[in-house]
Amino acid sequence: MAKKSLSTAPFLTVASAPHMHCGTSIKGMMSTILLALLPAVIGAVYWYGMEAIRVMALSIATAVIVEALCSKIMEKEVRVDDYHAVVTGLLFAFILPAGAEWWLVVSGSAVTMVLGKMLWGNFGGAPISAVAVGWAFCIVSWPVYINVDATMLNTTLVNPLTQLRYFGVESVADASMYNLFIGDQLGALGAVQVGALLLGGLILLARRVITWEIPVATIAAVLITGGIYYAIDPEMYANPLFHLFTGSTMLSIFFLLTDFTSTPNTRGGKILFGLMAGFLIILIRTYGQYPDGVLFAVLLANMITPLCDMIKPKPFGAR
Repeated sequence: MAKKSLSTAPFLTVASAPHMHCGTSIKGMMSTILLALLPAVIGAVYWYGMEAIRVMALSIATAVIVEALCSKIMEKEVRVDDYHAVVTGLLFAFILPAGAEWWLVVSGSAVTMVLGKMLWGNFGGAPISAVAVGWAFCIVSWPVYINVDATMLNTTLVNPLTQLRYFGVESVADASMYNLFIGDQLGALGAVQVGALLLGGLILLARRVITWEIPVATIAAVLITGGIYYAIDPEMYANPLFHLFTGSTMLSIFFLLTDFTSTPNTRGGKILFGLMAGFLIILIRTYGQYPDGVLFAVLLANMITPLCDMIKPKPFGAR
């Protein structure tokens, strides 16, 4: 019998897993995240006007340009069309005041991309939240220029966290949870759009871009820890719902703590991670010097991700 020629003979292809996937792509996930952030973008523009558009546009443009330049320098494929730089730039803009100076926006967004992402080999390698890295750089380097109260003197909105810090719980005792929920408060550009961010988080959950463990665990930890303090002395500590509806809490719960590369992979690890993050949010706000130190809680929670990943079921048959 004649032998098959090499051109028609069957051959084996050796490749690493996974060999099949559900069709999800980075571009698709980033597009969904941008859709989820759209309500908060609209809310930011409603409350802050053209200043909001200026900060968001500068941050996004800087993030895209810096990623492209770093990819060229590192001799890697330029992949700005996957929208990850756009998402990162927008999220960084969300934690800045609407009155931030242009050079602060550009510097912070550049550091976010270089130290928070590209230094670790582009998408998928960063062990900590890139946005939190950029925020930490700015608040340590230029604390006055990133301060919401110092840069937004021309607004009638009031920062409830600053009031709580310097004037005590009596100053926020009459704060309307509804007003806080709809974004009627002074704070970071997109971080205080609580209702819009909650809607965006539900979109991410419905589209299965994120899972429920981290958001639910973090919300539970904020309510439980804040509730304990409130039960101990309601005249000294704020209502736990106040902590949930102010500052960067909701933004971190759905968009920063659920970052794909800096959070645990196992279900038990995610729950522990969320509980720790929620506990740190209340702890930092209660004893720290920053009125809203939620981003520090994100950074600290990222540090325990390797430990959280150790929580996993034992192999079958192991003792």
